[in-house]
Amino acid sequence: MNNIRRPDTMERITTAALADAFIDEQVAAIRAQVGEKKVLLALSGGVDSSVVAALLIRAIGRQLVCVHVNHGLLRKGEPEQVIEVFRGQMNANLIYVDATDRFLNKLAGVTDPEEKRKIIGGEFIQVFAEEARKQDGIEFLAQGTIWPDILESEQGIKAHHNAGGLPEDMQFELVEPVRILFKDEVRMVGKQLGLPDNMVYRQPFPGPGLGVRCPGAITRDRLEAVRESDAILREEFAKNGLEGKVWQYFTVVPDFKSTGIKNGARSFEWPVIIRAVNSKDAITATVEDVPFALMSRIVDRIIHEVPGVNRVLYDFTPKPTATIEYE
Repeated sequence: MNNIRRPDTMERITTAALADAFIDEQVAAIRAQVGEKKVLLALSGGVDSSVVAALLIRAIGRQLVCVHVNHGLLRKGEPEQVIEVFRGQMNANLIYVDATDRFLNKLAGVTDPEEKRKIIGGEFIQVFAEEARKQDGIEFLAQGTIWPDILESEQGIKAHHNAGGLPEDMQFELVEPVRILFKDEVRMVGKQLGLPDNMVYRQPFPGPGLGVRCPGAITRDRLEAVRESDAILREEFAKNGLEGKVWQYFTVVPDFKSTGIKNGARSFEWPVIIRAVNSKDAITATVEDVPFALMSRIVDRIIHEVPGVNRVLYDFTPKPTATIEYE
């Protein structure tokens, strides 16, 4: 099943009718592959895994076991949204694991970005495997693999992030219902499946989450400053028509402090760096020209509403020379 390739003649899914036809086709294929068995899915809340979950729920209902691991590095409101959409609205068989302390304790004092990534990825697999072992009769593993993942791994551009990683004793047959789709097609299918727009059109978000936006050793207070400032930025962009127009935007709180003035007294606190870029493929990126009045409002809100912060900076650097993320 998992060697299926995108036919050269396949029409790009750009309409609701084409999305509906794809959904019907996949629902039948999933039922034929899975039968009465159970399927396990790591549900991050990202568009790919969310669309796979919605497709499988339509096909096999509660035979799908979704595991949502909160590693403490998600954006504000994301774990709550996953629970509300999938358990609340779609009646999914959803296991929620709050592993925040476990992840942050493992990351304490770790400054190297690659080591941080390895810890987050490795610990995620551990938590997921522990939950999987508690389940009976699971024979399938669903993944949000999409067509660019396949092409990039074949071309040696990057390792295919979905494939492998689970312990040797956990061998599942793969279910990959969106593996022949491009990202824009996945979004179209998600919309037709009834997922909310802010999940379907969610901007790119790295696997290590806010961990790569808290450079240096992650501390809980600095991580909270990233989460809160990021929420303000997203709210203001949405209110001012930039949501969906700007490809990716977020805040970073670096591990240094500077002198400022708060309530008439000296303060010694962190800066928040804002990043807002446009890109088609993440290979290059240009910086968004944010209106000054809007930027002034965002700055005012961040310095008054986020504890521990006394400056806001805007990163004007395109890619190259900068990367999009900081770590």
